[in-house]
Amino acid sequence: MTVLDGARERWVRTGGVELCVAELGDTRQPTVVLVHGYPDSKEVWSEVAARLAGRFHVVFYDVRGHGRSSAPSPLRGGFTLEKLTDDFLAVADAVSPDRPVHLVGHDWGSVQSWEFVTVRRTEGRIASFTSMSGPSLDHFGHWINKRLRRPTPRRVGQLLGQGAKSWYVYLLHTPVLPELAWRGPLGKRWPGILERVEKVPGGDYPTASLPSDAAHGAWLYRDNVRPRLRRPREDAHAHAPVQLITPLGDVFLSERLYDDLELWAPRLTRRTLPAKHWVPRTRPDRLADWIAEFVTATEDGRAGTAAKGKHADRFGGQLVLVTGAGNGIGRATAFAFAEAGARVVAVDRDAEAAARTAELSRLIGARAAWAETVDVSDGPAMEKLAARVAAEYGVVDVLVNNAGIGLSGSFFDTTPEDWKKVLDVNLWGVIHGCRLFGRQMAERGQGGHIVNTASAAAFQPSRALPAYATTKAAVLMLSECLRAELADQGIGVTAICPGLVNTNITATAHFAGADAEEEKRLQRRTARLYGARNYPPEKVADAVLEAVVHNRAVVPVTPEARGAHLLSRFAPRVLRRLARVRPPL
Repeated sequence: MTVLDGARERWVRTGGVELCVAELGDTRQPTVVLVHGYPDSKEVWSEVAARLAGRFHVVFYDVRGHGRSSAPSPLRGGFTLEKLTDDFLAVADAVSPDRPVHLVGHDWGSVQSWEFVTVRRTEGRIASFTSMSGPSLDHFGHWINKRLRRPTPRRVGQLLGQGAKSWYVYLLHTPVLPELAWRGPLGKRWPGILERVEKVPGGDYPTASLPSDAAHGAWLYRDNVRPRLRRPREDAHAHAPVQLITPLGDVFLSERLYDDLELWAPRLTRRTLPAKHWVPRTRPDRLADWIAEFVTATEDGRAGTAAKGKHADRFGGQLVLVTGAGNGIGRATAFAFAEAGARVVAVDRDAEAAARTAELSRLIGARAAWAETVDVSDGPAMEKLAARVAAEYGVVDVLVNNAGIGLSGSFFDTTPEDWKKVLDVNLWGVIHGCRLFGRQMAERGQGGHIVNTASAAAFQPSRALPAYATTKAAVLMLSECLRAELADQGIGVTAICPGLVNTNITATAHFAGADAEEEKRLQRRTARLYGARNYPPEKVADAVLEAVVHNRAVVPVTPEARGAHLLSRFAPRVLRRLARVRPPL
């Protein structure tokens, strides 16, 4: 059996075992070595390897005791990190004797690769390391010790949280039972569990060797975990640039494990992915892009020079779509995600403004940025946009439904046409975005986040804003309902509620019941009022990113919005009284 059509296989003997090694691509190109985790075999990398093979020499091998590689005898003591390092060096010498290799590890492949990239005998053999879903046992040991020595409530919570996620580690240390389970019912049901829980597609993974792979692989834990956690190395510093890819939905590992990683990997690039644990199977396109980008940057001498900042690379490579991105809060939000390393789709009904936002997003840090023109109130046009984005750029990771229009005037001055227009943009635009892009997120099954721009008017009644406030209150309730429905699928939903923000929505707002001359006067006066308040849209954009990072439900942004939100909960009569006051316009 071959792993992939066109793959070349060879056998590498090391330490009493024979390793099955597969190769793809041109051997004259930089070599990328992919190391699989537990209870996998090298086939877990087949989708990623196929995507990398056009640009690199790709190597992936069965770890000892897995797949078509032979197992050590006896098993006990045969899977130590020292022996796994011997295996890696033997493979590297066989496939790339004259050039250092670019190392990529997932799960236990990453755990052992941290050993490879931090021991002295591999210096000069590793050009870069991409880690996902597998910490260094040495770093993990120091992480635990730090929290035990100074047990603040937060640190104790982190310890308990990771302890709960590590339930399987305890089971794998029990004698005989893991082997019986994997060779019995668990081995038979595992493919179905992965498809149902992790949304892993079928195909050539997992292979028929899974029961024996998992039984042998239990010794990875038994030979290494307790010794290293008890006595972690003090010199476990990476001697090559490191790219850390963190799946935010990983049920086995807390994101907090990597809080102090810069201490151990000074040339560090961080990326996050709204996905679960088995990202080599569920997100091969995104991983292949990041690996290729990092390898290329290393070859060019640019790796480890990622931008600094509060959210630097926090959204690295994620696809973020922002509507109403041509100006104001939408443009500021697109820029904030761009600075955090995202790929940005700037959507606006003004094609020139959207193109400008995309161009500037690329200049300030976006991995890529594109402009799309659409009227969010046009359902069929939005359906075409959603299909085009999915086909050309991929499934959106973060959706920001920001497009909106202003409308002021008394209820009886507001015409049916006024109502239709403000409902179509402010409410139906959000509905279209959530329905179309949210469904793509749900069908992908790897999480995501939706941000809907509401307003302080959503919980602050006003005699001057009956139509506008109604649409924003509807957006708030829609967000709350959708958040409840999508929570089980790992998709967060946030309603952002700004107050008086200095944007040009005031200059373009419609004033019901006013003639053209009076409307222009009111627009200028309102713009001056908002300008005097001078609350910048960049602060709203920061609140959007914070809301996505922390999965917040409702975020009132400005001081007046926070005050109105508190009053709506604890003193609604005060807000009703204030609503009767005529605005100074």
